Amino acid sequence: MEGGNSPSLQLQQLPLATAAVSVQPHTDSFSYKENLIGALLAIFGHLVSSIALNLQKYSHIRLAGSKDPRAYFKTKTWWSGLFLLVLGELGVFSSYAFAPLSLIVPLSAVSAVASAIIGIIFVKEKWKPKEFLRRYVLSFVGCGLAIVGTYLLVTFGPNSHEKMTAENITRHLVSWPFLLYMLVEIIVFCLLLYFYKERNANFIVIILLLVALLGSMTVVTVKAVAGMILVSIQGSLQLDSPIFYIMLVCMVATAIYQATFLAQASQLYDSAQISSIGYILSTTAAISAGATFYLDFMGEDVLHICMFALGCLIAFLGVFLITRNRKKPVPFEPYISMDAMPGMQNMHDKGIAVQPDLKASFSYGALENNDSMPEIYTPATLPIVQEQHGSKGVSAPPYRVLEHSKKE
Repeated sequence: MEGGNSPSLQLQQLPLATAAVSVQPHTDSFSYKENLIGALLAIFGHLVSSIALNLQKYSHIRLAGSKDPRAYFKTKTWWSGLFLLVLGELGVFSSYAFAPLSLIVPLSAVSAVASAIIGIIFVKEKWKPKEFLRRYVLSFVGCGLAIVGTYLLVTFGPNSHEKMTAENITRHLVSWPFLLYMLVEIIVFCLLLYFYKERNANFIVIILLLVALLGSMTVVTVKAVAGMILVSIQGSLQLDSPIFYIMLVCMVATAIYQATFLAQASQLYDSAQISSIGYILSTTAAISAGATFYLDFMGEDVLHICMFALGCLIAFLGVFLITRNRKKPVPFEPYISMDAMPGMQNMHDKGIAVQPDLKASFSYGALENNDSMPEIYTPATLPIVQEQHGSKGVSAPPYRVLEHSKKE
């Protein structure tokens, strides 16, 4: 009887073993679901932020000739842009709690695509179809490449998910790969800062590399803070841990210094160059930090890593083409250029602008300021003294002032 019952026992245990094997695909599908949620939140946040910045810039452009420098505070357009900007940043911030860091950071290419589309929509000049396509062919190609790159990023992005508890973050913080990465980053940052401050090497690559190195630490701390907040909402309180406040302070400090270097770069270079080069350098540094700190690509096969890298390269090329097609503003300088005078300080010395930089007034967004600046800064003319012939007692002026038209 025992020998006859053993086959039946084996048949009864077979479905149980099959059910145990089917648990792993369910976990993978759940992790891919989290990836999708994080990617959608990031795309939504970047779209809304781009619309918000262009709304605020539109408000500034409309009130460019106003005597009140804070007149835009009284407009609904500017406040609507501020509300949408906060909403978009919250969306991007919350996306770090769901998806890996290396997947969320490259999705900022969506912002460049949205800005390009908004800039084309709000152009008031009338073009013929052939001229329109010729004028914006780079923008269309760049948008297409950025969309293809975004699709590859979302499809082949890393699928590593880990609860952002205080214990896990502390373990990653003291791991030897991250400590080695931090040592190399600190050395490179100090060298770049020395050349920038002491040697006056105001090259755009050096400034944006400083921004990228600070930004890599910013996104690492943002994911830690957002993940610990999500875990606390789910029921396991993490906000009472000291590591949470350490990450919060590092996030705020690196973001402030990052904005400072960006402001200095905007005084010296065009916003299109800053957007394209800054996106490439910041994304590369952030992916490296995510792969080192959170081990995003641990366990991924070679095909997924190669396709993810291909998506990044396609997105880089798309953003480069979009920003390259922007019209470079020609600033009107109503004062004497300092670099035309020998021995005088020019605007590139020590990164400080000597004279007002009019092109940086509205340096964010995609809309263009079409105000005619030469009309605002029209030089004052001398009073015209007409010659009176034949009148005695009135001496003629020793010079003649010729009246020129404004076109001349």
